[in-house]
Amino acid sequence: MTDTGTSRTSKPVAKNGAAGGIWFLGFIGALVYYVHFHSGTFWLVVLAFLKSLVWPAFVVYHVLLLKG
Repeated sequence: MTDTGTSRTSKPVAKNGAAGGIWFLGFIGALVYYVHFHSGTFWLVVLAFLKSLVWPAFVVYHVLLLKG
């Protein structure tokens, strides 16, 4: 391979990467919360996992209910 003389510059992939870590911690917290209340059978644990994926929708829904 020969170098054609073009220089490559790196571009940032994400500018706000720390927000993903906060969402991941929220997911883990929601998973622990829902597994605590839905533990027992396999399908209840699966339901708890699915609820922990969509917990932000629950939060937004209840906040909008409070705003009226």
